[in-house]
Amino acid sequence: MTLNPRRARRRQTLRLWAFDQAQAAVPYVSSIVRSLRERSIQLQALRNEVTQIENRPGRPDRRSIISLEHARKDLERAEHDYAETLDELEALDLQLLDATQGQALVPFAHDDQLAWYIFDLFDSQPIRSWRFQSDPEETRRKLTAAQMR
Repeated sequence: MTLNPRRARRRQTLRLWAFDQAQAAVPYVSSIVRSLRERSIQLQALRNEVTQIENRPGRPDRRSIISLEHARKDLERAEHDYAETLDELEALDLQLLDATQGQALVPFAHDDQLAWYIFDLFDSQPIRSWRFQSDPEETRRKLTAAQMR
């Protein structure tokens, strides 16, 4: 996907969230992350469709050319929709961790360091863990009272 120039001009300062703010935003964040997940799955399906049409053996006939053009337009529209939804998430200073898994990162400060609440769309308690910015991506620390202030 190409870089969105609107995203490139964004400010460099992150809004840090308090735990209660993050909890209050869960329904809204869930909606955005769910849309990103659905759009991500749709994008993969459309990319596969374009690839299949392009890789058909033999010379393409009129019907194949029209199908390919429609599939490319659908893909372009889906990429645009995905980018707009991602912009909505990033406008909140949240970062997408994994669209397919329904995971995003919510910034906060802990011990004077940048840390992230890990939002998980499919968890009964969507904000259950966290990690420091410097931690490996797979790190999940259990929330304690210190992170919930």
